[in-house]
Amino acid sequence: MIRFVAPRAAWTAIALTACGALLLALLPFFMAPYSIRVGQLFILAAGLAVAWTILGGFSGYWSFGNAAFVGTGAFAAALTQVAMAGSPPLLAFAAGLLVAIVVNGTMALAIAWPILRLRGIYFAIAMLGVSQVCYELVSNIDALRGAIGLNLVDIVPRNIAPERFYYWALLVCAVAITVVAIVVRYTRIGYGLIAIREDEDTARMLGVPTTRYKIQAFVISAMLTAVMGVIYAQNLGYITGNSVYRNEFNLNVIVYSLLGGMGSIIGPILGAGLMTYVTQVLLGDLLDIHMFVTGLLLAILVLAAPNGLLGLYDAWRLRLRRRREEQTP
Repeated sequence: MIRFVAPRAAWTAIALTACGALLLALLPFFMAPYSIRVGQLFILAAGLAVAWTILGGFSGYWSFGNAAFVGTGAFAAALTQVAMAGSPPLLAFAAGLLVAIVVNGTMALAIAWPILRLRGIYFAIAMLGVSQVCYELVSNIDALRGAIGLNLVDIVPRNIAPERFYYWALLVCAVAITVVAIVVRYTRIGYGLIAIREDEDTARMLGVPTTRYKIQAFVISAMLTAVMGVIYAQNLGYITGNSVYRNEFNLNVIVYSLLGGMGSIIGPILGAGLMTYVTQVLLGDLLDIHMFVTGLLLAILVLAAPNGLLGLYDAWRLRLRRRREEQTP
């Protein structure tokens, strides 16, 4: 049975999420199409990063293979839509989304027990291998059509611009993922995952069901990632193995969490916002040196704030508190 351990903190986080979502939902009415697409990239990145955090941030089990769940979700939905050719587009989309969630959840459950026995870099590399295996299977099995690609149904209403529609669709999914992450964080499973992150052996000795909590977090993370993968694929309209099993999905979610603050929920969102702004706005016209400048900025940010933006903020608050205490007679 799931029950809230710190309901006030959880409801505060949910309220802040709702306020932020409302603000973001209004922005497309005042933005140009290009800016809306940049907003799509931010929301996609934030949603994927928060889904990754449920396992990687809370428990310390860093996965380098979340592209496996993005791609598998996208192809499960696309193949379902192909099988339902002739059905109403929204029905085919809803069925594809449901199938994607179930397939990703089943796949995560099937590999969870053996792969979660690994720790640290061994788990990270094993997940990278899972991602590569999924890509090879989709690309080399003719029935999955990963090499030639798949078309997805058009679900955009006629009276809504496609960029706005998918902006809002991604936003709804990202908000749902954030709410789930908040619920996980402030229930027993969340505190158990944090105990695992701090010292898994001691947590097990104290009675924390570490294996069960890790498997639950792994499956939840995979299913939520599938949701974002499906919306991402719908936005593309046509997918191949290369377009959804992307290594940048594996690495960027970790970068966002590190920059924002590992182990928190707001941290990955801040990191995603910062990197999207830097790469798409500040460096959008510097294609020749884009990767060099991005890497340099990342190195500077990590050196200046090793605990992320939230860690930098906490350090600033601590410094102010100490200064006030020194000035108090």
